[in-house]
Amino acid sequence: MSLASVPVSVRVTPSLQHLALQGRLSNRFLNFLMPDDVPVPLYPSLFMEVCSRGHTEVLKAVVQAWPFPCLPLGDLEQTPEPEAFQAVLDGLDLLLAEHERPSRWKLQVVDLRKEHPNIWDEGADASMAQISCPDSCSSRMSEEQPLRIAVEHVSIKQGANDPLEVSLLQWVTKRKHQVHLCSRKLQIQSGSISRIQKALLAVQLGCIQELHVDVFWTRETMKAFAPYLSRMKNLRVLNFSRMSVNFYTRRRKDASYSSRYAMHLGQLQQLQELHVHHVFFLYGRLPAVLRSQPPLQILSLSFCPLKEADVEFLSRCPCTRQLKHLRLRSMFMDCFGPQTLRSLLQQVAGTLETLALEDCSITDDQLLPMLPALSQCSKLSSFSFYGNHISIDALQALLSLTARLGHLSQGLYPAPLESYKHPDQCLVNTDAWRFARVKDLLLSTLRALQPSQKIQICTYFCLCTKMCKLITWDPQGDWLVTEELLPGLSALPC
Repeated sequence: MSLASVPVSVRVTPSLQHLALQGRLSNRFLNFLMPDDVPVPLYPSLFMEVCSRGHTEVLKAVVQAWPFPCLPLGDLEQTPEPEAFQAVLDGLDLLLAEHERPSRWKLQVVDLRKEHPNIWDEGADASMAQISCPDSCSSRMSEEQPLRIAVEHVSIKQGANDPLEVSLLQWVTKRKHQVHLCSRKLQIQSGSISRIQKALLAVQLGCIQELHVDVFWTRETMKAFAPYLSRMKNLRVLNFSRMSVNFYTRRRKDASYSSRYAMHLGQLQQLQELHVHHVFFLYGRLPAVLRSQPPLQILSLSFCPLKEADVEFLSRCPCTRQLKHLRLRSMFMDCFGPQTLRSLLQQVAGTLETLALEDCSITDDQLLPMLPALSQCSKLSSFSFYGNHISIDALQALLSLTARLGHLSQGLYPAPLESYKHPDQCLVNTDAWRFARVKDLLLSTLRALQPSQKIQICTYFCLCTKMCKLITWDPQGDWLVTEELLPGLSALPC
């Protein structure tokens, strides 16, 4: 066999053993190849050859005789074709069919993640021998423990799912006593509780570190899903979005569902990030949901009606004492007392790096009392305050304060009320003549302050399309007008 016929993935300076293997891999002899006769260092090259050539029967035999604890399929240069992937599963079936594990059984984990770059390079067999159990399921394997399949994420969608993922879930479900599917991330975009439950029965819930739910759910779906949540003991990120609007119509029912989820959330003692958006059962129930939570690093609440008492609770809740990133968006705070936001900022001032108080109807009455607390947020690097109803005087006071925050690199502010012909219709379109005067006033302020942060004024935004109109301050003395996607913050994507 000539070197030109060898795939690029193994075209490196060959050893004598590899040249011998290439000779044995001619199509004429391939079907008679006995993997047990192949030296252990050559198994990675053998696997890549038979996989790329589509020799499924030999591939099954290679999987059965795999001499390393881990088979890192996800790190192959090219994703195996469906036929090759099925051959791998068939090889595992033959291995699992053994009544007693033979002494040659080495395989513990089939890793479909991209975790080990260059692991398939020639000469990497020593490194491959060191790979064992995925981090999220790191308990030591014993002879009696099931085979583990490690994947980066599992998606449950309303429509068609990835064919390879579907076949894997079906295969694992039929062998759940012999095979454990470990996934770092679970994404649910389906309202079908039967489809959700089938997937949850296949996945090891204790391995899930991120859960993203982004679909309109009914009460029945939420009720059925809740018990699974508390079994995700290693969950670090929970993103819950778009619950059914029916939740907003029956307060007594809302309270019962808040209590139900509070009970299960309280058992997630590894949780670090909580993102809750478009959920209508938190009104007056936030203490019940958060009271038992460990200290969070990220808390993001959007389109969630809250009582003032809910926000007051955040200012004394243990889970916010180490908060680094906070977002409160699209809430009505214009009737809140002047001390509510001030107390919240005092609670988080020592650790906060990102603060987003967006589209919350905050007025001068709430903003001005909270400025002393905001001035103590010395680690703040990103600040977003668009969509609030403040005057030019309040905006200038805010700019003067944030200019003194040494780590602040990004600030997004609202156009003041004086920019609009009818202040009660602000956030629609600015009045050209009025806004021109506002820009002149702001230019004078900024020239005097010379802040180092990127300053943008939002004159219009739409959270449905995530589009906005911005004017960006140019330190040379002018404004740049753009229409673009709402700027995302480092730890809080838009």
